[in-house]
Amino acid sequence: MKKLCLILFGFVLCLPVIAQQRTAGTASVIDSLYREDQFYIGLTFHLLHDLPEEVTQKGFSGGVHLGFIRDFPINKRRNVAIGVGAGWSINTYGQELFIGEDDNEQTIFRDLNALDIEYDTNRFSTQLVEVPLEFRWRTSTPESYRFWRIYTGVRLGYIYHFKSNFRQEGNQVVQTDIPELERFRLGTTFTFGYNTFNFHLYYNLTPFFNNARLNDTEFGVHSFKVGLMFYLL
Repeated sequence: MKKLCLILFGFVLCLPVIAQQRTAGTASVIDSLYREDQFYIGLTFHLLHDLPEEVTQKGFSGGVHLGFIRDFPINKRRNVAIGVGAGWSINTYGQELFIGEDDNEQTIFRDLNALDIEYDTNRFSTQLVEVPLEFRWRTSTPESYRFWRIYTGVRLGYIYHFKSNFRQEGNQVVQTDIPELERFRLGTTFTFGYNTFNFHLYYNLTPFFNNARLNDTEFGVHSFKVGLMFYLL
């Protein structure tokens, strides 16, 4: 996951150069009915909350987000629009919540810190298909591809792959299908910035788990993502 983030970060550093070349090559062509159809690449750091009281976040938590958004202007100037797209996202969450299974194939949750267990890795990861829906405002014009933007909206998603991975010396526990997992996702997004580089915020409205319990206390777990979003026209 870290290697993937570094590779994508190196790629996005080249995006301003690509965008400049595109602008230079099309400067003589003015489209008064332009759209801001965009490919996007996002890199985020994740903060977890609504964890069980005893459990804390630990280790690396981050994600990579890729996709395309179709732009539908709704005013004459075409600087206000609705965006609808499709994307893919991979995320990892490091924390002290052990996810396992008992002899009856029932999910068990344990607090590794309270158990004072030594381990090398404990995290769960997700891969999703997503549908971003955005209300978009920008200072764009038909003559320029550089502008300020504010995009806000919701993101629908579905977890098609889940993996919980606990590893210690001589032992590994992997779970890929637990009934408590909420696979359908809903979150709010807010993106603002200039040209290629933009700050991105995402708050997960849907908890990761339903009817999950630790020491007879129910919990859900939500995530808050903070990072950068890169757009390429």
